[in-house]
Amino acid sequence: MLKLAIDLGTAVTKIYRIGSGIVLAEPTCVTVSGGTQIRAFGADAKRLLGKTAELSEVVFPVYEGEIVNEQYAGALLEKFLAKACPRKFGGIEAIFCVPTGCTLRSREKYYNVAKMAGISRINFVETHYLSALGQDVPLSESNPVFTVDIGAGKTSLAVFSLDSTIAGLSMCVGGNNMDIHIIDHIADLYNIKIGALTSERLKNAVGSLIPGDSQSLIINGRDIATGKPRSVNVTSEDVLFPIRVYVDKIIEYAELMLAKLPAEVSAAMCKNGILLSGGVAAIAGFADYFAEKLQMDAHLASDVQTATVLGGGRVIGSAALMRKLCME
Repeated sequence: MLKLAIDLGTAVTKIYRIGSGIVLAEPTCVTVSGGTQIRAFGADAKRLLGKTAELSEVVFPVYEGEIVNEQYAGALLEKFLAKACPRKFGGIEAIFCVPTGCTLRSREKYYNVAKMAGISRINFVETHYLSALGQDVPLSESNPVFTVDIGAGKTSLAVFSLDSTIAGLSMCVGGNNMDIHIIDHIADLYNIKIGALTSERLKNAVGSLIPGDSQSLIINGRDIATGKPRSVNVTSEDVLFPIRVYVDKIIEYAELMLAKLPAEVSAAMCKNGILLSGGVAAIAGFADYFAEKLQMDAHLASDVQTATVLGGGRVIGSAALMRKLCME
């Protein structure tokens, strides 16, 4: 039986295959024409964002960490599995990475999508466990750790040990919020309208929490006054506010969580620091900003984008971890 770990993210779906490592990382989107017909998947679909004809649209079946369209999510996952694992070896067993505190109703949606895609055995593990394991952090019952995973649509925060989750929550704040705010902010600053792909590229290329950072990028858009195409040079300072406002919100919730911890757990947090993962954590200066605000060490995953699915790969390959961490 083929064993997989699947991170069906708001922005990107990643699949880990035992024996092969990460075999797929593509945008979680489809292009639909005529109301129901799917004409493109993954990277091919995302390239059409903002460029489709009137009767076509790019659909993201996962929004803020929740499956909002089971039909499209199932069709998309089926295509991804066919691309990444062309032979099924008598069936597929998969672990799905789900947000901290994922409800039974949400897990039912994942289950339905997995069945549509042809997965025969389905398990669920919360993001915070997988994020730590994907960073090669040893988990024990007596040494709690604190992880913050910031994705495109959802951020998961948790303090936990191998025994249980001590405190945890998921909040609908992530990279997509920043992208939307950047679009509005650039319109206010330069009187130019940019699209979602350009906004995301700006965040990734010049987004920074480093004071005085001078990175810049020339982007193209539509002049709001004349309607004509126009180019502007955007700096890190220009996109600082739309990024920082959401990072500060995450830090606010992290502070609230830390303030409610038992004394011995707080002592462990001082020693272990915070483990950061998720695509947004790749923004320049992110770890230092977190450390300064919370007055504790912040450790960035070596590959923030893949830490969670790598952790899923460790769990699916260990019967002991499966018994300990899979949700009921």
